[in-house]
Amino acid sequence: MGTYCLSPEISDRLAETAQALVAPGKGILAADESNLTIKKRFDTIDVASTEENRRAYRELLFTAPEIQDYISGVIMFEETLGQSSSDGRPFTDLLKERGIIPGIKVDTGLTLIPGTREEKATQGLDGLGERLEGFEKQGAGFAKWRAVINIGGHLPTRLAVEINAHALSRYAALCQAAGLVPIVEPEILMTGSHDADACERVSEWVLRTVFSELSAHRVFLEGMILKPSMVTAGDTCPEQTDVDTVARATLRVFRRVVPAAVPGIAFLSGGQSSELATAHLNAMNKMGPNPWELSFSYGRALQEQPLKTWQGKTENLAAAQSALLKRSRCNGAARYGKYSSGME
Repeated sequence: MGTYCLSPEISDRLAETAQALVAPGKGILAADESNLTIKKRFDTIDVASTEENRRAYRELLFTAPEIQDYISGVIMFEETLGQSSSDGRPFTDLLKERGIIPGIKVDTGLTLIPGTREEKATQGLDGLGERLEGFEKQGAGFAKWRAVINIGGHLPTRLAVEINAHALSRYAALCQAAGLVPIVEPEILMTGSHDADACERVSEWVLRTVFSELSAHRVFLEGMILKPSMVTAGDTCPEQTDVDTVARATLRVFRRVVPAAVPGIAFLSGGQSSELATAHLNAMNKMGPNPWELSFSYGRALQEQPLKTWQGKTENLAAAQSALLKRSRCNGAARYGKYSSGME
């Protein structure tokens, strides 16, 4: 049932790509910030968010020495997918030459769900099939779609959970029809005063709903990657949980609801510090074995230090790339449960 409407050639390719994205010791670099988001990041270092500066910054990340030892794939914004390095090589070709799989963010942002208290649904399904075919021709091997769920008061509502689960599953099915591995990202936001128990209950509910919808849409589980948040207390909750407690609660949820057929879970960092995101991943891998690879798909948790180091200056390029390599190496070690604070 999982390979419904997929040829053996496509399903085999999807499974192979998904396995490569969660290869042991490696994870995914999320460099898919929209122009609005990267402007906010650039504002912190007083760099103008011009197309050339965005291109130069992404080139810094993609050409960092040795990152192919720890990075299996890169998620790009649509602008970035069509850009090239300073020597004229398309970014997709440059990444493939390093053994890194190019990916693309395909959702078009959030919109208010009418009748709810500021809950959001993700847009981008209109014309998505044709867009995905174009991205595949440009060299993308996988795609990403992010849904967001809020906790607080009487949130989330059943309506918000079901709308987002349906959209994620429709997107995933369209991806696979186009030959792209879908990264399914149902993010439970850390913002709020909820405790870890509330996050655990909502996480289980959301994931059960998502996998029910994925089944209804005939999504081939062996050819997808789950990108969830970890089970943590809200950022303003007075009772924060320790690293091992977060790891145990997160694994408890995923062991209950994530089918073993899914090749890997590539966690998002979701506002955690770079070091804490690495420590949580490390603790979960130490608690294995698990039926799926436990990997990472970090954006800010990989980029924060390189961005601060770069400052938009050519003379800081090598130091910024070294900062990215360090964070990548730390997370690569966490994939084996071998990270320690001494590596910092």
